Amino acid sequence: MARRGKQGRGGPRRSRRNEAPTRRRLKVLDGLKSVNTEDYDFLRQFVTEHGKIIPARLTGASAKQQRAIRRGVRRARVIGLVG
Repeated sequence: MARRGKQGRGGPRRSRRNEAPTRRRLKVLDGLKSVNTEDYDFLRQFVTEHGKIIPARLTGASAKQQRAIRRGVRRARVIGLVG
């Protein structure tokens, strides 16, 4: 019996090992102490057009900064500022 290939399963697998990481280092993160929930322009930088929070590995935020951003975005959603 002949072995069947991976045909029909979405094509060949490609390794991401050789690709350069796409990391955006945002200047607004320098010296970030707290996140103002009312600052819509600041919070909009960390949310996609679908309303999802962008992960820290893409924004370059530290873990502490990412927690503050996440908390601020969630509070702004409750208020109705960010969708």
